[in-house]
Amino acid sequence: MSKKLNVKDMVYSALFATLTAVLSYVTIPLPFSPIPITAQSLAVMLAGCVLTPLQAALSMITFLLMGAIGLPVFSGGSAGFGIIVGKTGGYLIGYLIGAVVISLLVSKTKSKVVMLLACLFGGIVVVHALGSAWLGYVTGMGIEKAIMVGSVPFLPGDLLKSFAAVVIAVRLNKGIVKYVQA
Repeated sequence: MSKKLNVKDMVYSALFATLTAVLSYVTIPLPFSPIPITAQSLAVMLAGCVLTPLQAALSMITFLLMGAIGLPVFSGGSAGFGIIVGKTGGYLIGYLIGAVVISLLVSKTKSKVVMLLACLFGGIVVVHALGSAWLGYVTGMGIEKAIMVGSVPFLPGDLLKSFAAVVIAVRLNKGIVKYVQA
């Protein structure tokens, strides 16, 4: 099952790592939550819907490594290993796991319904569960409060991002197939 990386894997992974980084600058701080609204979760869902599981994992690992070494790729241009182990770290690790879960779920079929369900599970349930659990642990606020301030306010936006991810991914997947066949 070992697969060598090829140029396509590296390019797609780099593109989605960059997209995730760029969308981190679309940030809306919330006065009642230590976690800001960002567009990064849209990139995570897109990576899962468009890339293979290996490519999705590489894209998020690349994104995390860029931030860990100090490149300003986390929400609002923040960076450093301290962010990964800080209050938003669970969400960042959730991006990696969520993108891979989405990609695994859509790897057999790229139907819109499967992509939407995969985004809802991998992009919301997985990311929010890991993020809220870590937020509760790091801040000492407990899991219930962490869910209330670190997950519940983000659900409507993440639902919209799930639908947007599917619409965009369908277009991207058609373009990628057309490009590969050319």
